[in-house]
Amino acid sequence: MSEQYGVLTYPEIGGQSEALAAAWKQLEQQQDWVEKYFMSDKYDEVVFIGSGTSYYLALTAASTFRKWTGKNASAHPSSEIYLFREQAVASKKEVLLVGISRSGESSEVILALDSVKDLSGWTTCGMTCDEESTMAKNVPCLVSPLGKEKSTVMTKSFSSMTFMLQAAMAQAAGSEAHVAELKEVMELSKEIVPQGDAAAKAVIDGHPELNKFIYLGMGAYVGLAHEACLKLKEMSCVWTESFGTMEFRHGPKSVVEPGTMVCLFLSENARAYEVKVAKEMKEYGAFVVIVTAEAGEDTAFADLVFTTGGSHLSDEARSALNMPLVQYIGYYTALREGRNPDSPRNLTQVVKI
Repeated sequence: MSEQYGVLTYPEIGGQSEALAAAWKQLEQQQDWVEKYFMSDKYDEVVFIGSGTSYYLALTAASTFRKWTGKNASAHPSSEIYLFREQAVASKKEVLLVGISRSGESSEVILALDSVKDLSGWTTCGMTCDEESTMAKNVPCLVSPLGKEKSTVMTKSFSSMTFMLQAAMAQAAGSEAHVAELKEVMELSKEIVPQGDAAAKAVIDGHPELNKFIYLGMGAYVGLAHEACLKLKEMSCVWTESFGTMEFRHGPKSVVEPGTMVCLFLSENARAYEVKVAKEMKEYGAFVVIVTAEAGEDTAFADLVFTTGGSHLSDEARSALNMPLVQYIGYYTALREGRNPDSPRNLTQVVKI
């Protein structure tokens, strides 16, 4: 049965290195977009919006934008801007609204962008994988050309759009250091994708007792933790949650017991604090997975330490490198549960209202 499953999802996860490279090349042709929007000093705040996976991408994008450019940025679900705009964004500001949608057809992001197009103080643009989409026709968009997917779940589209937006931010900030970091990420990705495949298969096949999955992250990795949780939930329908790493200790940790996998996206910025959280979960009986740039004595207690390399890179730049392992965990868990990751229950590739 499993041989007939995942025929779309598996190669799409595996194709993200090529998708990053294509996004980088495409950005060279869209320098006018970078100059007009991310380099402009016109805006008091840049607001990134999306729905589902695209909202989690927006969280990482906003975090990176604040850190790299030193300018105000926030992230909201598309529906919050469409239905609760005044609660989400203060009035009397110059706002750049950046819609994010793989298909460019999500009703909520299109409605949100349309709802402000005639308002003073609002400018709209977007990020998509389909240059022929409704969103791309309505607002100027960056396009990840190899981010297009046939599968319902977003995998290489998430990684490539995250990477492309970050590359645009690095250029807008005039940071040669961050540009160089992202060039290195493209090279590292070539090895990380197959390594993530092998590591995820070994964990899921070798530990059938795992029945709870928790993902933790801080800073730019909060969005990654939420996205990793969503990938697993969409594909396999198993019990999974995501939290800010330190916040997990304030109540939610009560669910941890043997059979629980706790996966930590380890930042270098807060490494010492986050490792303490992971050690505590290990003491409660969790199977601990740490995704990190570099293993050390401080991570030796973990059941799996998945290293991405690039310990000298910023946490933000390594975002795309963190995703292959957890995407493959979702894939192999779905096969274990007898579910087809290509066709998740109750889901469609584009959500319309």
